[in-house]
Amino acid sequence: MLTSTQPWNPGQATTEIRAIARSNKLDLSYKLHARERLAERNLIASDVLYALKNGFVFQAPIPATRPGHYRYRMECRTPNSGSRSIGVVVIPSKAGCLIKIVSVMWIDE
Repeated sequence: MLTSTQPWNPGQATTEIRAIARSNKLDLSYKLHARERLAERNLIASDVLYALKNGFVFQAPIPATRPGHYRYRMECRTPNSGSRSIGVVVIPSKAGCLIKIVSVMWIDE
């Protein structure tokens, strides 16, 4: 699924993460921290998926704890977030259609 090796610049990351999120083979996994932040902010899983399909990466990637993997933050206003933008920190898998959701945050906080 992924067409280039990581790390990606923000434009490449936006394109690659959107493609993975729109795939019929998408496999999302949530860290406990991300699930807690969703509940704390009264957001739902569909907000995360919407942000992954329609959001943008504006910042450079940060290396993840596993070598060869990187964290990216997709930013987007979602149907359930009102006029506020959310950030979804993700680690896309190099092999396959896996996206690990690390955290979810309000961008304006």
